[in-house]
Parts: sequence; C-alpha cells; structure tokens
Amino acid sequence: MSSTDHHGTNPHLGSIQIVGAPQIAEPDFDLLDELFRAGELEQQARLLARVVLDAFTSYYAVSRRIPQLVKAAFEARDWPATVQLSRDRLTLYTACLDQLTPLLHAGLPESANDERLWALAEAELLAAIATRYEADFVFAFWQSLRRMLLSNEWRPISYEAGITAKRSGSARSVLKSFPARIPVEPAVIRSILEMSGFTVPGRDQPWRDLDGDAALVAAAIGSALEPLAPRSGESARIEMANSGFFRNREACLVGRVVLRSSSDHPLRSIPLMIAVLHEADGLFVDAVLCESDELQYAFSPALANFHVTNPHYHELALLLSELMPKRPLGLHYSTIGFHHLGKVAVMTEILGHHRRSKEKLDTAPGLRGTVAIAFTMPTSGYVMKIIRDHPTDSYKWDRFDGPDSVLRKYHLVHEMDRAGAMLDNIIYTNVKLERAMFAPELLDELLEAGIGNVSLDRSALVFRQLIVQMKLVPLPLFLAKASAAEARAAVINLGHCIRNNAAANIFNRDLDGYNYGVSRTLKVYLFDYHAVEPLTEIKIRSNAGRANGEPEIPHWQFEHGAVFAPDELEAGLRIDDFALRRAFRDAHPELLRVDYWEAMQRALRDGKVPEVMSYPASRRLRR
Repeated sequence: MSSTDHHGTNPHLGSIQIVGAPQIAEPDFDLLDELFRAGELEQQARLLARVVLDAFTSYYAVSRRIPQLVKAAFEARDWPATVQLSRDRLTLYTACLDQLTPLLHAGLPESANDERLWALAEAELLAAIATRYEADFVFAFWQSLRRMLLSNEWRPISYEAGITAKRSGSARSVLKSFPARIPVEPAVIRSILEMSGFTVPGRDQPWRDLDGDAALVAAAIGSALEPLAPRSGESARIEMANSGFFRNREACLVGRVVLRSSSDHPLRSIPLMIAVLHEADGLFVDAVLCESDELQYAFSPALANFHVTNPHYHELALLLSELMPKRPLGLHYSTIGFHHLGKVAVMTEILGHHRRSKEKLDTAPGLRGTVAIAFTMPTSGYVMKIIRDHPTDSYKWDRFDGPDSVLRKYHLVHEMDRAGAMLDNIIYTNVKLERAMFAPELLDELLEAGIGNVSLDRSALVFRQLIVQMKLVPLPLFLAKASAAEARAAVINLGHCIRNNAAANIFNRDLDGYNYGVSRTLKVYLFDYHAVEPLTEIKIRSNAGRANGEPEIPHWQFEHGAVFAPDELEAGLRIDDFALRRAFRDAHPELLRVDYWEAMQRALRDGKVPEVMSYPASRRLRR
C-alpha cells in the first residue's frame, strides 16, 4: 500500500537514525589538479576519463546503499526515513554532477568545446568500463556531464543506448525457483516469505502470523490458477525475484507461478506480487496480485518508484516487462528508480520503433494543446511534447508565465509521489531527432510555434526541452468509443484520479476531460500539468445560497489567485453523457462539496494525508 501519510517512527522501536542518504565523496582534488596542469591532449583525456569514472563510482556506491537503508527503515517502521531517502535518491545523480561540473568549467575553461579532447577521453572511458556491469550507466553519466557543461549551447548529445547496454542476461538470472505441486502448499509460501530476510528490531519473529499468511497466499494463488485448469498433483514452480521492492510503507515480493508443460498443456504462468505491510505487531501479507493489469497499476509510473535491493537492473526490468508486457520496456527502468537509464531505454525504443515501422511522428489524438504541442507515432507507446513560446488564442487563463514556468511544473510532478494519479515525465535536454521522422504539417507547426525550443540543424530538429510520457487515450475520445461498462468504469476512475491528486496536494485548475487519459487497464491519469497548483493554495468557494436574480457571475470569480467552486466541478469536466455524469456524481458525491475540499486542505496542512491504494481492495487478504 502506497501512502503519503508521514506518521512518525514506532515509539516502541525508536528511530533508527537513517534519514538522509550518505554523502557523495568529494572529488579527488589531487587528480583534478593533475588534470588541470596536464599539457598534452592525450594526458588530459586520460585524466578526464579517470575523474569522471571516479565521480560516478562515488555516486553509484551511495545510490546502491539507499535501497538497503529503505529496507532497514521499513523494518523499523521509520516512515519519515523512507520519504526522505526517496527524495535523496531523486536528487543524488544531479547533486553529483552539480559538484563536478563547476570544477571542470573552472579548470578547463577552453576544453569544454574541444571535440578532440572529448573523443579521446570517451575512448579512454569506454576501455576502462568495458567489463563493468553498469557500463551503460557510466556512459549515461558521461553524457549527462557533457550536457551540463554545454548547458548554454544547442549541441545535442545522443540519448540512444550504446552496445554496452545490450549485454544484459535473461530475467531468469535474478529469479529463485521454488518447486511446488498443485494445489500449492502453504509450506512453499512460507519458504518464499522467509527468503525475504526481513528482521524487526526487538523481535525474534518479524511476522505477525507467518503460517496464517502462508495459508492465505496459497489459497489466493489457487484461485488465480483456476482459469488455467491445473490438475491436482501437477508439477509447478514459483519463481521469485531475488530482490525486495520497497516504496513508502510497502514492501513487495515479485515473481510468477509457472505450470510445467505436458502433452496436453503448454507452459502456462501467471504473475505474482505479494504486498507486505508492517504494523506495530509485526509484518503481514496485505494483498496478493496475480493479474498482469493489476501489477501494471502497482508498478505504475503514476506512483512513487520502487527501491530495489538487487543491483541487476537490466534483468529486473526485463522480468517486469515479461510480467507486464503492455507497458514499454523503458518505463520499467524508471519504475525501479533507474531514471537515467530509463531515459536512454525510452529514446532507444522510440528511435527503434521508427526504424522498424517507418511511421511518422504526427500530432497526437485529442484537442490541440493551447500550451503544449503533443505528437506521437500511431503504434508507439509514447507521446512527446514541447511547450510553446506563447499559448494559442484559445488559452483560457489571463496570464502565461512562460514555458519555463510550465516545465517547472512537469519537473515538480516528476520529483513527487504522484499518488497513482499523474503520469511521470521524462524530460530530455538538447535532443536531436531526424527531420524525416516528422509529418510535414507537424514539422511546420513545431518550427513556427516552438521557436525558443526547436531549431533546425541541417536534416534534424534539435529540441532544447522535450517531454516524453506514456501514451494514453484522452478521456473524451475514449468515452466516444467505449462500451457502456467501460465508459462507466473510466468515469468512476476519473473521480479516484481527482481524489488522489488532492491527496498529493495537487489541484488541476483545468478540469477539462482532455487533460486526463485512460490506460489500457481503464485507469485514469492526469497528464497535462500547465494548470496544476498546490491544493493548499486554492480558494474554495461555492454558489450555494445565491438568491434568484443575482448576477450570473458570482463575486468570487473576481478574486485574486486560484479559485475553485466544487459545485462547478461536474460541468468543468465536460462530460456530455448525462448517465455518465450521474455515475460520477453517485460514486463521488463528496467531490462536489465544499466541506470535502476544505477538510482535505486542513489535512494537508496538518500533515495528515489519506492513504493511496496501489492495488484493488478486493486483493487484500483480510478485507
């Protein structure tokens, strides 16, 4: 269960004093001095590669320690520590680059633009990391450093994966296998739960009821296997990732149940996620998920990312892709906290998709954005966006603070716990895409409307800032083609999205349904952030009590700042079907009331925020 509730530590255990990641070591100043004094180009290149590799090694050692600290925080129920460590991890990469970049700027003022130096240094670096597992991560770090050193220049650096990123093994290399027979015995599940290695300070037995949990999990797996028609006594195995997955107050064990093939049955499998919580009386299994779509939501980029204790990120991402094949592979890297590798993987997928499909990038389905231009390929899993220099004439707000203000909101959403309601963003800097990838009309619009963000470089477009998100179907387009049951589910999920936004202290002033999208699993997410504001800064007003004959426009419409009237929310969503509007109203009547929003604001200001479920309540073992 993911939660934004930041309660204090367990008074019986006390704080384990782990808030805050260990600090990145300072650069080797003797090595830097040697670099700055070097007179020969080859010597400079060799030393530059050593300096950067040393900085990465320091960063990576700290980043790999954080999942272990999060595990310790989970075991001690130190929830503020888990929140702080998540923030630390998000800023760690940039903090390391911020430490190194000004030193290189000062010591090599003329060399930042010396292509010969960087080519030689890159060759030295690649030779030095040739046998390292994380060679592709080192190279991504190297590319990030170059981008920061060239921050004031429109010089693109490749985001496509090099050959070192393609050496990952199979997903099986991170799996531990547990033999079983149908029906799965609780003893097998007990072994899996004990494999997790959880300990609790001050307790000999960390589990509240290990045997009871094992029996409940075995029963849940048995129910999930029924559609596969297994025979009693049939051989099976349960393959579990040799890694803990931690997020906020939740720990997960992830794998799959495999039924062996036979003469009359092929190899069959179902995914498996066991969600573990920790209360004052010990650990317990809260839920079991055995459907790919449910795992997809639990691992959604709309939720906070997991900390994983296993360092083999390629194999873990591949495993998650096998368990959740509807989601593009690149997003799975980000889901487990490897954002910068995710950026490389996503761009590699986009470029590879274009080469294979020959599809052109064209305007994304839906209304043309007044602030952003969105574009995609028809069968790609991603949408790209740029922010316009100036909004279109149909912009509905009085003031536009410029594209940088909008980008700050996209960065804000990336860095926060998105509470299962907002898509994560991958933001690229100075990225080049070949001109031939674009449909002619889109190409003209990008060059005309994004003057400050797009430049033409011979046969390519260079984007100063490019946003990439998972592709969704805009809500109005989805409702126009959906069945009655699907439309009803989506509209009800829209209400859950708005509620979870509020729990994350986010209010979307532009409630138009075109700012919300529907996933393949019928979940609804906010994906456009130009109009988001902290809920605590919104003025909540009402039309209730207005007498007949009063002016049509209420006085609060003229107040300064962002104002919201809950009784106008339903109309603001622009859902034309009255049956769907009624379904929304019946499922979420509180969203139309002032007292709900004011109570939420008070809760946020007091630090008391409702929990956000990352899986269906029906999957909880003790409802």
